[in-house]
Parts: sequence; C-alpha cells; structure tokens
Amino acid sequence: MENFTPIPALMGGLMIGAAATLLLWTTGRVAGISGILAGLLSRNSSNFGWRLAFIVGLMAGPFVVSKFGPGINPVKIEADIPILVIAGLLVGVGTRMGSGCTSGHGVCGIGRFSVRSIVATCVFMAAGAACVYVTNHLIVWGG
Repeated sequence: MENFTPIPALMGGLMIGAAATLLLWTTGRVAGISGILAGLLSRNSSNFGWRLAFIVGLMAGPFVVSKFGPGINPVKIEADIPILVIAGLLVGVGTRMGSGCTSGHGVCGIGRFSVRSIVATCVFMAAGAACVYVTNHLIVWGG
C-alpha cells in the first residue's frame, strides 16, 4: 500500500471527532458541513458567527498545514474545470437526497448511533468503492 500513514490518519480522525463533539456539546449542533453551509447562506441564520468561523477554518486549514506542516505534499487536482463543476453539482444533489453529507452522517450520525446515518454512510462507501472500481478497471481512459 502506497503512502500508508496510520498515525497521522489516526491523529486527524481524533481531532475531527473531538471538534465534532465540542461543537455538539457547546452549540447542540451537528458538524455536518452541508447543514452548516446551508445555514450560513440562509438569510434567517441566527448562528452566523460560528458557521462562518467553521467554514473559514475548513478553507484555511489545508493552506496553513501546507505552509507550516512538516513534509506535507501539495494535492494536485488534474481534472478539468467542467468535470469539477459537474462533480460538485452531483455532490450537492446527493447531499440533498441523502438529507446530509458524509461528515454529518459518517462522523456525527454514526457517533450518535443514528440508524439513518449508518445506512447513509454504508451507501456512501459502497457508491465510492463502485465508482473507484468502474473508473480504474472498466473505463478505458484516453492517453
């Protein structure tokens, strides 16, 4: 397995879990990114401050780590802009259809033993595995 880094992955998972738990304990809110962003974009949001801080932190985190983290390799996105736009729209549609995103269901919902979230996460994972299999083994890419 290439680039297998269990310790940093475990540390990252623990930090995500701790942040989700802290948000739930302090605000009573689930750390689902789609819900946080939807609330931020809503004109009636009474929780604008923490939502904005959360989203800004999500966007700033990778930049800070890439600049100050030891030995972090930058991520290279090789897809064309139209493909990225289509992928983003499909993720948005899937998030609405699934009543939440992978962070809300996978991180927070499973931790709360939500049957709906456990089922949704199983579907996310199966769909992701199928997509990787199809794109790596069944589709012949040009080049």
